[in-house]
Amino acid sequence: MKEIRIHARAGQGAITTASLLGYVYFLQGMYPYAFPNFGAARMGAPMNAYVRVDSKPVRLRSQIYEPDYLLVIDPTLMRGFNCFSGLQDAGIAVINGKDGEVEIPKLSARQKALLVPATDIAMKTIGRPLANTALLGAFAAATGEFSQEALLEAIKKRFSGKALDGNIASIKEGFEYVKHKYNEVK
Repeated sequence: MKEIRIHARAGQGAITTASLLGYVYFLQGMYPYAFPNFGAARMGAPMNAYVRVDSKPVRLRSQIYEPDYLLVIDPTLMRGFNCFSGLQDAGIAVINGKDGEVEIPKLSARQKALLVPATDIAMKTIGRPLANTALLGAFAAATGEFSQEALLEAIKKRFSGKALDGNIASIKEGFEYVKHKYNEVK
């Protein structure tokens, strides 16, 4: 079973991110389970969303404490929370941010943290600071969990018109950013 934890603030698209991740896995014949966890139910409040995926039905319904992957949509959360808590030894974190602006905690030799300027990408492609689809593109490149094409197929089921075009461009830029900056695509 793979587990993904998403850190964001309410209103930044964490639930949409989890839903899209789950749908991509579903399209590949896997069994995903995506769900949010809210504290105070107000815009801007810290929150998490989670995705579990397996080749057989997922029955576990608890929060994710030891994720294989992290997505950090709002890097300001890293100042007050240990977003990396429980990250698996070979875990990968994809973080919205730029070099010099985000402080990455000390990681094990096998863990990876990738910074992606997802908000900048979103402003350029979508026209709004919604970093989630750029991070999803980066996640696809960094983890090899699914192809960019599979992610684009899921996006086409969720969005239409101008929103679809912007989110497709955002995914592609996030994917290419990781591919070129980190010289790897799994």
